[in-house]
Amino acid sequence: MRLKEKENHLLKIQNLSKTYASGKKAVSKLSLSMYQDQIFVLLGHNGAGKTSTISMLTGMIDFTEGEATVYGKNIRTEIDDIRQFMGVCPQHNILYDYLTVKEHLELFAVFKGMDSKDIPAAVETTIKDVDLWDKKDDLSKDLSGGQKRRLSVAIAFIGNSKLIYLDEPTSGMDTSARRHIWEMLKKYKNDKIIVLTTHFMDEADFLGDRIAIMGGGKLICNGSSVFLKNQFGVGYNLTIVKKDTTSKSDTILEFVAKHIPNSNVLSDVSAEVSF
Repeated sequence: MRLKEKENHLLKIQNLSKTYASGKKAVSKLSLSMYQDQIFVLLGHNGAGKTSTISMLTGMIDFTEGEATVYGKNIRTEIDDIRQFMGVCPQHNILYDYLTVKEHLELFAVFKGMDSKDIPAAVETTIKDVDLWDKKDDLSKDLSGGQKRRLSVAIAFIGNSKLIYLDEPTSGMDTSARRHIWEMLKKYKNDKIIVLTTHFMDEADFLGDRIAIMGGGKLICNGSSVFLKNQFGVGYNLTIVKKDTTSKSDTILEFVAKHIPNSNVLSDVSAEVSF
């Protein structure tokens, strides 16, 4: 981590705040470091300030106060340079109805300055990674909600983006499509800073090298999944089902107590014993 700080291979936020004209304070003095080769997850419910944070970091809205730098470049003053290597999947799909999946990716590859001879191979790989190969020549207006989300994720990754923001990328996807995207993110995180927002606990746990939990625009806690579980987790539940509802649970209770001395019995009803 210290080496990455020295080489500026990180996104560093200091005292980032956003107050809207209505007086609503969406983000309050947020300070975080997000490192290359890692997926950084912002976890929180709707209204926690996740999207406002992403909007400031992409240059969509101004900071009220605070500073942010990425790869040594200042987000306030050098956003045009940063956009050369930045990919974004916004919360709502921004797609062109009458362009196909393939045409979208070709267009965004050109926007990001890719060499024209490299584009066809990159587009093909990306389409396969998000599992849209069967739909590559379909117009975006004919795609399902989950397929549109996958296309939005593909657009963020095309063009060798080093800095990627994914705002609730798997919302509206079925379980198998979500898993597909998860595997893709794990595969592609090397040499990239990936910032992902979600309100799914399982997504944060599976993907996040580091997880920051936000609430009311403030940072509540930040650390690896294991650290957060050790610090704040309620532990694990163990349920044992007996073959017969009438048999006593004494031997089971003794067995569990012997191996896990600090366990507590939650319930012992009918054929189930829970610890």
